[in-house]
Amino acid sequence: MSDGDVASASPGSTTVRVRAEHACCGGVQGFYEHDSEACAGPMRFAVFMPPCAADEKVPVLYYLAGLTCTEETFPIKAGAQRVAAEFGIALVCPDTSPRAARYPGDDASWDFGQGAGFYLDATREPYAASYRMERWITAELPSVIEGRFAVNERRGIFGHSMGGHGALTLALRHPSRYRSVSAFAPIAAPSQVPWGEKAFAGYLGDDRTSWAEHDATELVKAGGRFPSDVLIDQGESDKFLEAQLKPELLEAACRDAVQSIQVRRHAGYDHGYFFVQTFVGDHLRFHAARLNG
Repeated sequence: MSDGDVASASPGSTTVRVRAEHACCGGVQGFYEHDSEACAGPMRFAVFMPPCAADEKVPVLYYLAGLTCTEETFPIKAGAQRVAAEFGIALVCPDTSPRAARYPGDDASWDFGQGAGFYLDATREPYAASYRMERWITAELPSVIEGRFAVNERRGIFGHSMGGHGALTLALRHPSRYRSVSAFAPIAAPSQVPWGEKAFAGYLGDDRTSWAEHDATELVKAGGRFPSDVLIDQGESDKFLEAQLKPELLEAACRDAVQSIQVRRHAGYDHGYFFVQTFVGDHLRFHAARLNG
């Protein structure tokens, strides 16, 4: 199916609109849209189905992208489909914010609003009306995926930067929903860095106690645990490392809490997708061992 063609499938009351589908690594890389109750409008997502999904239901790995990205960024830039096909894993890539609901100033900066949903449910108006990304990612979208595609309920989650923050916090907040979690260069302590402070104040208000509920470091300190181990990769030439990411704070919290975590640091690598592309195979193998085990 070429770009611009539209088809639909309706599991129950949910209609999935096909924006484009492409043969890829023996499987299908598709780009889709559905009407989201959580986000009060149409939401886009991408799905790669490996070739073995033609004969059986496969595990599914959710990838959460970073600031300014869309559902297309990871499928186009990361080169993950070949390894996913080898291990028989579906890849789901959601968009990074609602797009249909618009608010004054929601596109005034690249680190808040459009393309910067931070994977939480906003409680501050006007964003509370549609910026309910946690609900969409953890409940509504999996229901759509499991109703429309040949996947089973063995789920993993990973992400990059803002999406790494999202993967870690959603796994810690909903540990029974995921069997595996990993991250590339995550915003590991958002309550203590400018990106997180701006987003949390805008979406949650000024009460910092509510911020801690969406901060991986603070969740671990407060007793949050993931039942399996956690993998993080971080480039040492990442220009955001000291001011915005702070993986050492999460690493210390996990050490104190006896939460299994591995933080791998890589000389010469920056924050971009050349870094993600280099280590995405390691992450898929990490998830495959836990999803297929």
